Amino acid sequence: MQHHCSQCNMSFKWLWKLKEHERKHTGEKPFQCSQCGNKFSRSHDLKSHERTHTGEKPHNCSQCGKLFSHLGNLNKHKRIHSGEKPYPCSHCGKNFRLSGNLKTHERTHTGEKPYHCSLCGKDFTKLGNLKDHEKKHTGEKPYHCSNCGKRFSTSSDLRKHEMTHTGEKSYHCSQCGNSFLRSHDLKSHERTHTGEKPHSCSQCGKCFLHLGNLNKHKKIHSGEKPYPCSHCGKFFRSLDNKREHEKTHIGKKLHHCALCGKRYSRSHDLKSHKRKHTGEENTQLHTKGKNHTIGPSEERIVRS
Repeated sequence: MQHHCSQCNMSFKWLWKLKEHERKHTGEKPFQCSQCGNKFSRSHDLKSHERTHTGEKPHNCSQCGKLFSHLGNLNKHKRIHSGEKPYPCSHCGKNFRLSGNLKTHERTHTGEKPYHCSLCGKDFTKLGNLKDHEKKHTGEKPYHCSNCGKRFSTSSDLRKHEMTHTGEKSYHCSQCGNSFLRSHDLKSHERTHTGEKPHSCSQCGKCFLHLGNLNKHKKIHSGEKPYPCSHCGKFFRSLDNKREHEKTHIGKKLHHCALCGKRYSRSHDLKSHKRKHTGEENTQLHTKGKNHTIGPSEERIVRS
């Protein structure tokens, strides 16, 4: 005998399963946690929740011994050992261990960014990226380095920083032997050997080695300039450009020419200046006991 839901016509073999299902429609949550008061529609969900208070982890991996509070999490973990990736991308065929990872990946094809910053309007493909971004607005830095006390807004930034103390570079390039702190940095580096540029602009087709460079490039099309100068309010496309500009207000000239000693507040100006040295004829003028390289136009003035 089948038991039918009057709301959606789903059928169940057992009456108790129908009753459990009907709570999805009614919103009824009769099972309450005695520790924190949270309510649940199923007794099974309450039991799973209570383990967050007791710390109980009854499900263990037979291969590595890792413990889990939920059977579902153990089953997901087992795919690490088996290599099983049962969720294929319908766009490119790439396979994933978790359905959540597949959904996140598919947004790279669709361009969907469902997570929205209420403070600046920026959109994100992942909830975690939005939460990390929001810390830039609040200034929150909850992660601190146990070696030097420096604080970070994300745990991943802390992990990257901690490697600078250990000096550990466990990722090696098979082509040239260069070593890297992170696997991500190794993958990015390997593209310099293969010439692969996997990130393409949907508007002009230009390709980039790094996703970050693509995102900066997109602002050329959108006209977005999200970084304002704290001194004059001028807006910039990138954080680096904003920082370079702010040096013109405080008068610091941190970039100096190794050839002639001239100083600049912006690295871009130093690069432009260096071209005068590299693009000129190597005519040497001895001034104040120092060798100075000058170009043809300068040479004519000196000799006249």
